[in-house]
Formats: sequence, C-alpha cells, structure tokens
Amino acid sequence: MANAVAPEKRVAPYGIIADIFLSGGIVPFLGAGASLTPREAGAVFDGRQPAFLPRADELSSFLAGKCEFPDGEAPDLAKVASYFQVSSTRELLIEYLRRVFSRDYPYGAIHRFLAAVPKPMLIVTTNYDDLLERAFDDAGKPYHLVMYPESDEIAAAVLWWKPGATEPECFAPSVLPLHVEDTTIIYKMHGSVRRPESQRQWDSFVITEEDYVRFLSRMTAKGGAIPSRFMLHIRNSSLLFLGYGLRDWNLRVMLEKLRRTFGGHGAEPADDAEAVLTQRGSDKPSWAVQWQPSELEQVLWASRNVKIFDQDISAFAEALQKKMQP
Repeated sequence: MANAVAPEKRVAPYGIIADIFLSGGIVPFLGAGASLTPREAGAVFDGRQPAFLPRADELSSFLAGKCEFPDGEAPDLAKVASYFQVSSTRELLIEYLRRVFSRDYPYGAIHRFLAAVPKPMLIVTTNYDDLLERAFDDAGKPYHLVMYPESDEIAAAVLWWKPGATEPECFAPSVLPLHVEDTTIIYKMHGSVRRPESQRQWDSFVITEEDYVRFLSRMTAKGGAIPSRFMLHIRNSSLLFLGYGLRDWNLRVMLEKLRRTFGGHGAEPADDAEAVLTQRGSDKPSWAVQWQPSELEQVLWASRNVKIFDQDISAFAEALQKKMQP
C-alpha cells in the first residue's frame, strides 16, 4: 500500500469525461456520498426530525438506538438493520426508513448536472432517496424508473415505471424490453422509497445482511438481477463511480460480479442472456470520485482499473458543467 498514488495529486480529465457524457458513452453509478448535501458545521442527524440525509454510520446509530443493538458488536448498517428486523418486524423497519427518506431534502449539484445532460443515459444508484428523480422532475426531463424489489413475492424481477406512470410493470431482468435510446433510465439497484403516500406499497430497501445475500445470490444466478440490456450497455460504456467507498464487502462483491460479467482478467464465460457480454474493451476508461478515500480504497479502486480522484462531488459536477457549456 505504500506505493499507492495519492488521488489528490491527480486532476480529473473534465473535458474528456464531459465529451463522453455528450456522446452517451458513460454510465454514472451513484453511491451514498452523492446524496450528502452540505450541512452546518457540527450539525447532528436527528432521526425524529431529519433536516438532511444521514451518512451510513448516522443511520446505523439511529436504528441501533431504537432496537437496543448490543454493545460490543460492530455497528455496521446491514448488521444493525438485521438486528432491528429480528427484534421487531420487517414492516416496522421499513416504516422507520420511510420516515428518514421520504422528505424533500435539497438535491445537489450532481443531480442537477445529470438532469441537464442533453444525451440520454443509464444511471445506476444504490441510494434509497429520490433526489435524482426530483431533479429530473424539476428540470422537466422524462425518465424511465427501474427498481429492484427486495420482496420475495416478486423475486427475480424488476419494476418498471414508464415516464409519468403511477404504477409499475413487472419483468424478469432477462426480458425487460428497455434500453437507452431517447430517454434516460434511472436504475435503483437496491430499491428506493416511493412517493407520494399512495406509492408506499412499492417501497423497497436492500439493507439487511439477509437482503444483500439474496440480492447478490440473484445477481450471480442464471438470468441475474440486473437487466441484460443494462449489462450490455454497461459493457460498452465508460463507468463513473460517484460517492462510493470500497470498505463495504457487499459493494466489492457487486463490483466483482460486474467485472467478471463484462470482462477483464478472470472473466467468467457468458451464458444465455449474458452471451452477448463479451470481454470489455481496454479503450473504455473508468473513474471514481470520492471524498478523502482511504489508502486501502485507493488500492482497491486501482486493482479494478478505476482512476480515483479525491474531490468533493459537487465541485466535480460544477467543473463538468462548465466543460459542457458551449
């Protein structure tokens, strides 16, 4: 690790990334860091009346306090959510999550930037909030919303809301008849809160350890959890990871599955719906933007051939926006 190159010594190639956005050749992946808006110094997350979205550790602490999570246990969010669920019910866990995420938090520069990009794209996010959807709505930009449901009642499926639709259609990932043409697709890989109140039946959260195990199991099973046409588009695009940290095992497993599916060293043979996913070309660069990544995370990103930049995501979005202007 001593030989890792400090990301702050690099300057992102804004012009190149902006041009790839304008050509439709990039897939942004939004992690939790992309939803964190600026807060006053010393501001503390209050789960009863939240004024801003929580970090993972803040949400974990909030839930841990409600379910009397045992002292001495590592309080990571997935483990705390699992304990909360077995201490009460799944329904109550979702109710607490809905209280946190179903609020009109201000969205950030990255959401405004993506809503302003003139070229349709596939956007993948593991966030539960609806900041991205609201940014597109406010900009008057239509989008398809595709969501992974954690419910066993519709296992091995995805939900698809067409632009302006109030009810989703249900499809197996291998046959979802949707790909990027003239309208952006927002894919909520780990579920999402749904608003207004009449939509709450579609709330879905991949958050407990058991949820992640089921998702990763479906992801690695024949047919997969990610729509095949999305995988084809990912395979043919540059990737831009925004606000992801690689400390979480579930994210590393997900990225490993993506790597093995769309090619690279150690790629798995494709079969059936994935037969079209041949090896990813070396001419498809990928980048990650993360605030103060650890040395371990720098090494983990580098091992995946992803160039990492230590930068505030809002500043990154604003710099890209300037490069997009004529």
